[in-house]
Amino acid sequence: MSVAPSPILPVYSPPDVVFERGEGVWLTARDGRRYLDFIAGIAVNALGHAHPKLVEALAAQASKLWHVSNMFRVAGQEELAQRYIDTSFADYVFFTNSGTEAVEGALKTARKHHSANGDLDRIEIIGFQGSFHGRSYAAINASGNAAYLDGFGPRLPGFVQVPFGDHEALTKAIGPNTAAVILEPVQGEGGVRAVPDQCLQGLRKLADEHGFLIIFDEVQCGASRTGKLWAHQWAGVEPDIMAVAKGVGGGFPMGAFLVNKKAANGMTRGAHGTTFGGNPLAMAVGLACFEELAKPAFLEHVTAMSNHFGQALEGLRDRYPGLVLEARGKGLLRGLKLSVDPKPLQAALRDKGLLVGVAGDNVLRFAPPLIIGSEHVTQAVAILDTALAEAIRPQA
Repeated sequence: MSVAPSPILPVYSPPDVVFERGEGVWLTARDGRRYLDFIAGIAVNALGHAHPKLVEALAAQASKLWHVSNMFRVAGQEELAQRYIDTSFADYVFFTNSGTEAVEGALKTARKHHSANGDLDRIEIIGFQGSFHGRSYAAINASGNAAYLDGFGPRLPGFVQVPFGDHEALTKAIGPNTAAVILEPVQGEGGVRAVPDQCLQGLRKLADEHGFLIIFDEVQCGASRTGKLWAHQWAGVEPDIMAVAKGVGGGFPMGAFLVNKKAANGMTRGAHGTTFGGNPLAMAVGLACFEELAKPAFLEHVTAMSNHFGQALEGLRDRYPGLVLEARGKGLLRGLKLSVDPKPLQAALRDKGLLVGVAGDNVLRFAPPLIIGSEHVTQAVAILDTALAEAIRPQA
């Protein structure tokens, strides 16, 4: 039986499984099979699938008002923005539809800040090799992966990448034209690598000394995924700008960039805009999601599950030293660096009912819903154990 060609632009290569229902940490396919979800839409479904409070918030708002655009004030924007401000470094918030848009706004804000100060040549954005900041044209230039630029024309001016974790290279790259440094406190796509606290602290000192801004991309590692509301808070430092998305909407498409007063000086009327960003539907869900993510008891739960899962992954590294080279990450953004391509193992795990992701540097990536319990960790690790054992078993 021939399969009709898909009308979808062929930039993805998904497996044949199609999901039609989700509940908590579980997904159910059309054939009725259930899967333990340890990727959560790539760190998006922070509260799991069909969380009742998010469903209630969306349904209530859907019956009242969907869209008015930013020609008018949206009450939900001001309420959610104040929640973000009260729990972060920020003085202002701009809502977007995605993480890529949040990064774009952050980059524009950094350059506009220096332009408003009369430093027209301060346009350089320094990033790190292996980083990922989105798929728009500026975002792929800010990212540290040359493959994302292939075929899309010349590299945009003003974007520089230095090796991950190389403080000396970073220091050498900083100059009079440096506008900002952008980094993920925990890299996602680049291989689930956490930046040490002392490095974030050192970056803040460099920024204060040289007058450039710091942009933290917490699109993947923010929204309580590390056990604090924002990942950089572990280091006790503050950025000037931060991009967030994914988990902040709990599955509803939304993002934001947060800015302090100093960095916001150039973002005056007409400097930026969006049609759909901050719409009433997104704000209703975002506010309901935030109320759950910010609860102290919830953050304690994430930390407890992070420790449990992290220790279990270290155990797998000890058990399979030739295959598992390193257990990485922070909080519930974790990875296993393998000595082989992780994609076949990802497929094997899916066949066994466990959904995981992959990342750069041969990493098997885990970003489960933050509501997981110890029983889910135990079940996921048992499936991992079986799949890793089969991967090293000699073939007959």
